[in-house]
Amino acid sequence: MDSRWERWFQLREEKTTVRTEMVAGLTSFMTVAYIIAVNGAILSLAGMPYEAATIVTVICSFIGCMLMALWANSPLILVPGMGDNAFFVFTLVFSLGLSWQQGLAAVFLAGIIFMITTVTKGADYLSRSIPGSMIHAMTAGIGFFIAFLGLKNGGIIVASEGTFVSLANLSEPHALTTIATLVIALPLFLRNVKGNFLIAIIAGTGIGAALGIVDFTVLRDFNLSFGGYGELFLALDFSGIGTFPFWTAVFSLSMVIIFQNMGAQLGMLPNKSKFRKSFQANSISVISAGLLGCSPMTTAAEGATGIASGGRTGLTSFTAGLLFIPALFLVPLFKVIPSSAIAPVLIIVGCLMIMSMKEIPFDDFTEAFPAYLMLAIMPLSFSIANGIAFGFIAYPIVKWVTGRRAEVSVTMYVIAFFFLLYFILGSI
Repeated sequence: MDSRWERWFQLREEKTTVRTEMVAGLTSFMTVAYIIAVNGAILSLAGMPYEAATIVTVICSFIGCMLMALWANSPLILVPGMGDNAFFVFTLVFSLGLSWQQGLAAVFLAGIIFMITTVTKGADYLSRSIPGSMIHAMTAGIGFFIAFLGLKNGGIIVASEGTFVSLANLSEPHALTTIATLVIALPLFLRNVKGNFLIAIIAGTGIGAALGIVDFTVLRDFNLSFGGYGELFLALDFSGIGTFPFWTAVFSLSMVIIFQNMGAQLGMLPNKSKFRKSFQANSISVISAGLLGCSPMTTAAEGATGIASGGRTGLTSFTAGLLFIPALFLVPLFKVIPSSAIAPVLIIVGCLMIMSMKEIPFDDFTEAFPAYLMLAIMPLSFSIANGIAFGFIAYPIVKWVTGRRAEVSVTMYVIAFFFLLYFILGSI
């Protein structure tokens, strides 16, 4: 059986093993499994049935991971994105006034636009036209985003009226669990212990239970009804196709999903030659999300935990994808895992990605400033897309005013224009 896996996923060529890939897939799944419980709650704010939205979250995650595994042989994980689901609810439905059914139609059309860029030479051309400093800044920016996510979810950084954020009381149980779990996770990682992140998450859950932050009452109810899913399946509504708000939604979504996923994939893929097929798998997953009744799919930043655990091939995403199916019936079990047990993994992975900063030429201000904006805006606006947008808009501007316009490709000017348009339309 091992030889069959090795042939299918080219494990020898990637210098990895079945065990390493499966542990990586389990690690990625454990860090992103929270989406099963959370995505339905967010989509229900737009009027979508909660249980149906939870079911479609699992279905779309399974499909996305299988596409990554079987089409792209990529270790990346595809799930409904946390920023994307909020964009769907608060921008498309609440701000632009679309019904959630019309929002699904916008997701579908944005997915079609996304796919066109991937099956033509558009994706390769875009990736070649983007300066190296921008690619390294996207990787590092996502690292800062992941680190901030971990510090926030772990209770180390908390909201403050006076300073927006501040350091928490470190004796508070959530913060204490995060610190104790990090003390366990870091040496395991540094010593390259197999399954290091997974061991840390399990240990962190035990520590959380001892400190009283684990809610075991969620284990009482494992019931899940599939009866309401029919309300979401093929529910997309094109009745608004002749209106300005509808096309504003399609354009905005297209900009977000194309460049957010491009940045994440170029930043996270260990083997960049898999980018084109990974990008194609991503686009198909967005189309399927519109059809099946879900917010857009995205390359999960948390998938970097599996890659850091040694995941190099589609067997990582295949393993994670398979785990989503039984997880649907075990949602309460995953609710038991406190965010403080997962936070240290995100903090460590964030550091790994931030290390790409050393490739940014900080001695050239015209390269450094756009990169700096990406690094700052991603975590502070809590949006990968916003950070990328600021960087891409700033790049041609600083080159232009310093008389170095020849260093900017036509593509960069076009991207900057569309990101500027994205901000303008988003403020209407």
